[in-house]
Order: sequence, then C-alpha cells, then structure tokens
Amino acid sequence: MKNITRRQALKTLTLGSFAAGLTLTACTEQAKQQTLQLDPGDLSEADRKMLQEHFFTDHELATVRQLADLIIPADDRSGNASDAGVPEFIDFMMLDQPRHQTAMRGGLRWLDTQCLERFNYTFVDCSPDQQKEILDDIAWPQKANPAMSQGEAFFNMFRDFTATGFWTSKIGIEDLHYMGNKATSWNGCPPAALEKLGVQYSDT
Repeated sequence: MKNITRRQALKTLTLGSFAAGLTLTACTEQAKQQTLQLDPGDLSEADRKMLQEHFFTDHELATVRQLADLIIPADDRSGNASDAGVPEFIDFMMLDQPRHQTAMRGGLRWLDTQCLERFNYTFVDCSPDQQKEILDDIAWPQKANPAMSQGEAFFNMFRDFTATGFWTSKIGIEDLHYMGNKATSWNGCPPAALEKLGVQYSDT
C-alpha cells in the first residue's frame, strides 16, 4: 500500500466529509472583518453581536492554536493551521453551533489536567515531546486506553474542526490545487484511444 502523510490522510477525511454533507462553513478572522464592513442594514443584530464576540478565553485560544498547529503543521506546500485562520474558525463555530461548547471547553480542560498531572505544566507550556506523549494516547481510537475515552472523543472532534477549517480556507483550497469552475477546451478523445476502442468520430 502506498504510504501517505498525516496531512494527506486528514485531507482525505475532510473531503469525505464534504461528500457526506457534513462540512462546516468556514469563517476566518479576515472573513469576519469583511462581513463587518458590509452595510449594517445587511446584518441582523444577532449576526453583528456574534461576529464581535469570542468564545475562547486567551488561554484556551493559545491551546487551540498550539493543538491545531500540531495537527496540521506547516510544510513545503503551505502554512500551518494558524496561518489558515483555523483557531478563529473554531472560535466562530463555537458561537454558531453552541451544542459543541461543553465538549470543546471540557476537552481543553481535560488536556490541561492531564498535562498538569504528568508534567506539572499546562499543555501550551509542555515540551514538544510531552505534548506528543499526551496526544499519542488519544489520537488513535483503536489503541486508546478506555480511561482516555473523554480525551479521545475531544481530540476526534477537534481534529475534524481543524481539518474542515483548514481545507475550506484560502490556504487549504490552494493546498488542494482546487481550480474552481474554469472554462476548459476539449479536443475530443485522443486518436490512439479511439483506435483501441475500434470507433471513430462521425462526420454527420
């Protein structure tokens, strides 16, 4: 089997979600600002309020940023999750879809608790090796210890938000090499293929 990178695997999972109709609407900080530049009459009071609010505390946002960048780091093709505005996207989605708030906030707290118990530091202050140790315990559902079920559920949810936010951003779309609906020209089936099929174009 062909080896694939973690980024490729996440991309495949995200595109699969697109096909299943499970995608979330991306909204980076830049998109928020563009929205706020509209005529106020074009936005409802609830929309204006939500675009100006934030769900995460400063510490939570720092954790979200660190975790998202570990899931999708920068590579030679594109930037990391933060470069794509994923933390802002997740923050917006917590306001747009409040049903995820308890699981998200509880998961971030669970992550810090685990790190404090093992290393006496919160997640953002742990070393890369310490962060990896924690994530290795929850990133693989088939291998996760049942005692880590809360962390596993949180990480799966967070990874889905991260992947969706990244590959619906400008950076992520460019990473996919998505060309959009552009006019193309087609000169017909190549002669060699027609010959192999034993068919030819009719003049009529």
